[in-house]
Amino acid sequence: MGTMAYYVGVDLGATNVRSVVGDDDGTILGEARDNTPRGPTGIAITEAVLGVVREACAEAGIDPSDAVAAGIGAIGPLDLAEGAVENPANLPDTIDRIPLTGPLSVLLETDEVYLHNDTNAGVIGERFHSDRNPDDMVYLTISSGIGAGVCVDGHVLAGWDGNAGEVGHLTLDPNGFMTCGCGHNGHWEGYCSGNNIPKYARELHEEDPVDTELPVSDPDFSAVDVFEHAGEDEFADHIINQLGHWNAMGVANIVHAYAPLIIYVGGAVALNNPDLVLEPIREQMSEMVMSNIPEIQLTTLGDEVVVEGALASAMTGGTGDRSRL
Repeated sequence: MGTMAYYVGVDLGATNVRSVVGDDDGTILGEARDNTPRGPTGIAITEAVLGVVREACAEAGIDPSDAVAAGIGAIGPLDLAEGAVENPANLPDTIDRIPLTGPLSVLLETDEVYLHNDTNAGVIGERFHSDRNPDDMVYLTISSGIGAGVCVDGHVLAGWDGNAGEVGHLTLDPNGFMTCGCGHNGHWEGYCSGNNIPKYARELHEEDPVDTELPVSDPDFSAVDVFEHAGEDEFADHIINQLGHWNAMGVANIVHAYAPLIIYVGGAVALNNPDLVLEPIREQMSEMVMSNIPEIQLTTLGDEVVVEGALASAMTGGTGDRSRL
């Protein structure tokens, strides 16, 4: 019996940072989480990452240097060459760079540290945990933003800078009714992300101020309100129909671009409202897609998908392919 190998997974989000430690069966032996610091600079976030890794190792009863590899799923955009997050969109402007792979390599005393954007970590996790370990699949997140991790022919598409799969910024509406957080008009994320659903609802209501139970003028009006009124409020149903139309169009674009066998959908908007989000997409695929229609289902990993993917990446050399074990 050889010595046990230990692996570290990290999920760095705009709100939380967490880490897990697993053994070579992928069994989680320790975990820790913290709030993502808001500054003063990116180094504070690096320190929080190192902190949760140390804590997860302590809970697993290992020294950080016992880990043989680590995977990180992080918010973007990434600079893969530097092993850092670069000017993250959803954190304060004072945070220009968050070094990750270098400091983690030093802490763990290993060069095997794999950095991915969070949706790529997601597709690695889905691939690793899927019954079939398919070579062609997509993980789509519909959350505060929209993005995808894509695996084609067994290769997880990262792109030279780590930013392939930013499907939330596909232009779906040439009339550009909504402006995305990135500043461009007509992007998928500008309509259907958790942050933008209430803005979209307000715009629709301004165009046609119908009677509605939705608190559209309340500053705390959120996507949750829209879905809570489904089936009881005509305007809420209208918004949900519109979201279904844009989501189906976005998914059809993904299908035509990458031809996945299966698309797993995660993120808070989908996880909290699976039928209202996924059914309209499934219903519209046959009229929108000219090639093979993939299976479309909710992620099996819930909100663990990114940290599980980061751990699977560490175990499989960044691929999620179990034959690499």
